[in-house]
Amino acid sequence: MKTIGIIGSGSYCTSLIKIISENIKRYSQDIHICWFVRKSETKDYILNHKHNPNYLSSVELHLENIEIYTDINKCIQNSEHIILGIPSAYIYNILKNCDKNTFKDKTITTVIKGVIPETNEIVADYLKNSFSIDDNSIAMITGPSHAEEIALEKLTYLTIASSNEMLSASLAKLLSNDYIKTILSTDLKGAEYASILKNVFAIAAGIYHGLGYGDNFHAFFMTNAIKELKKFVNNAAPIKRDIEDSAYLGDLLVTCYSVHSRNRTFGNYIGKGYSVKAAQAEMNMVAEGYFAAKCMFELNKNFNIDLPILDAVYQILYNHANVGMEMQRLTAKLN
Repeated sequence: MKTIGIIGSGSYCTSLIKIISENIKRYSQDIHICWFVRKSETKDYILNHKHNPNYLSSVELHLENIEIYTDINKCIQNSEHIILGIPSAYIYNILKNCDKNTFKDKTITTVIKGVIPETNEIVADYLKNSFSIDDNSIAMITGPSHAEEIALEKLTYLTIASSNEMLSASLAKLLSNDYIKTILSTDLKGAEYASILKNVFAIAAGIYHGLGYGDNFHAFFMTNAIKELKKFVNNAAPIKRDIEDSAYLGDLLVTCYSVHSRNRTFGNYIGKGYSVKAAQAEMNMVAEGYFAAKCMFELNKNFNIDLPILDAVYQILYNHANVGMEMQRLTAKLN
């Protein structure tokens, strides 16, 4: 990989810019980064101050090997490998004007943990169906990882999932350093489904916290969440996997427990009595689980799997169910 196109300017993409640009300098790598940001004022600020004004603003960015674009087509055109980091709620509208051959002969990595609302597809399926990209050209980076801790250079293990083991190995080399360790997986779809569901479950965990439930119950809830995740993933993407691996159980745990988790924070507001709109207004980042709850609820109609946590979150967010009563009903179903 000689040219890496990073699409998105949120906290996770900013953390990837930090990792890759520092690795280029540290290991004298011959790599160029093309970075798409949506707003020209964001581009100007970064060029003038070497910081992202909106996310991880304390991180100093090394711009020697970075070219910043506000034209997504030019950014993709000039890149060999693309990393997609736009929230799933926006990616359809951002890519809809791109040519069907935009990604031809390119490999793509997604760090998106959500379903495309307009098509009700996971990102891998959306890329395949809309841009004719085969699974062998797609990879996914998943956690457990919060951008805030990566920015602080806290030891983090990333899972890189792809059916293309050479692509996974190239990404591992690109990202690995003293504080980033990588685990390779061939379970692209399973990792993606798990990364989506854990955001929904984190909203439920946050709601319980907002309602005043304690740590004892929270631990009990987590055992049910991993069982529900396992049930769906093993039915939707049936291959042999260990659900206790980092990409599944680890990512679920950090998303449901961490103070950095935007989905848990969003759920906490709901549990404290905020309306959905008010909770969203309090957030300066997108809670992917909000959109995922509806998409996964609809998607599960194809599988008809008993998913009481998903159902409860959906009823609260989209059918205005009474929060306390719905969570009490959910509690009675847990075992």
